[in-house]
Amino acid sequence: MPRLPLRTLDDAPDASKSGLELSQKANGFLPNLVRLLANAPVALEAYQTLSGINARSGLRLAEREAIQITAAATHGCGFCVAGHTIVAYKRAHLSETVVNALRNNDHVPDERLNSIAEFTRAVIRSRGNVTDEELKAFQEAGFTDANALEVVLGVSLATLCNFANNLGRSELNSEYVPYAWTNPIAAAAE
Repeated sequence: MPRLPLRTLDDAPDASKSGLELSQKANGFLPNLVRLLANAPVALEAYQTLSGINARSGLRLAEREAIQITAAATHGCGFCVAGHTIVAYKRAHLSETVVNALRNNDHVPDERLNSIAEFTRAVIRSRGNVTDEELKAFQEAGFTDANALEVVLGVSLATLCNFANNLGRSELNSEYVPYAWTNPIAAAAE
């Protein structure tokens, strides 16, 4: 049960309605994350604006999705892990082996994606204050200084979404249920 209301076009603040309409048109349904963020029109606007900016980064879609899944798994956000798993499979065409490794914060069999996942975890763990060795390893994998900052951008987007979902406890939309994820660390602690 969500802790915060999941808004609709009927009950959302007026300033959120255009963002909800945009999401409905793009997805064919309203993701519960968007419905949650609609409680604060500026949060919804930030999410949609930052998503558009992130999509223009120099990283490929598969790399951006690796960041999003890694961050969501690290932050324990099942909603975002499920949502980005769909994108990873259907739009980025990542294999089940790669996606499962990302979802479980394991070694990714694709070395470039493994490097971006490791760097993403380092950025989160250190709050951006990665070691010289971590930055060098990322660069030696073929990434640029701009890409390092684009990882920070992706983590920023993920943090907004992950923390909002964790706060609001958004339920999975039915479209996401087949891709549900349980946080293995939280499950082990039970």
